[in-house]
Amino acid sequence: MSSDHVLSVKLYAAIFGALLVMTLATAGAAFIDLGGNLNTALAMVIAACKALLVILFFMHVRYSSRLTWVFVAAGFFWLMILLALTLADVLSRRWLPPLLL
Repeated sequence: MSSDHVLSVKLYAAIFGALLVMTLATAGAAFIDLGGNLNTALAMVIAACKALLVILFFMHVRYSSRLTWVFVAAGFFWLMILLALTLADVLSRRWLPPLLL
C-alpha cells in the first residue's frame, strides 16, 4: 500500500512537541485542584486531543480514504458504547460512596 502524501519531518517534530506539551499540561493539571470532577474532565479532554493528533498524523488517517474514516469513526463509536456501559454499571452500584465519583 503506497501513500501519495508525504509529511515533512518538521511537521512530525511539531506534532511530537505538541504531544509533549500536552503531556506536561496533563501532569501539571494533576497538581491543581479544580474542584469536583473538573480535573478528570480536563485530563480526558487533553487525552482526547493527544489521541486525535496520533490518529490523524502518525497513523496517516488525515490523508486516507473515506472508508478509513468510516472505520475510525466506528471504532470511536464502539469505544463510547463500552465507556457508557461501564459508567452505567459503576454508577448503578449502591455500595459506592457518592463522593468517590
